[in-house]
Amino acid sequence: MRATLGQALAAYTAAFAHGRGDLAPAEPATAGGLSFGALVREELASTKSALARGEAMAVAGLLGKASIQDVVEAVSSAELSLQKIAAVRDRVIAAYQEILRMPI
Repeated sequence: MRATLGQALAAYTAAFAHGRGDLAPAEPATAGGLSFGALVREELASTKSALARGEAMAVAGLLGKASIQDVVEAVSSAELSLQKIAAVRDRVIAAYQEILRMPI
């Protein structure tokens, strides 16, 4: 028998609810006062601003309004931020795929 994703989610939800009984809802996991979702949103916003700054500095460098060092620093910072977000995305996808491979 092959289960669909909806059936698997329903089974996990039922098992979770059964195991918790009448306990109050769990608090979201926090690290330093931020939930994981808030941390990801903050990193995405930071990456977006780093990419915009890198683009602006590259244009300013082409126009001769910024030094080469400033351009390289801004572009390197943007590249590092993008690599960090891509690495987190890859890990989340790998974790999701691992969950899908778990037997029911």
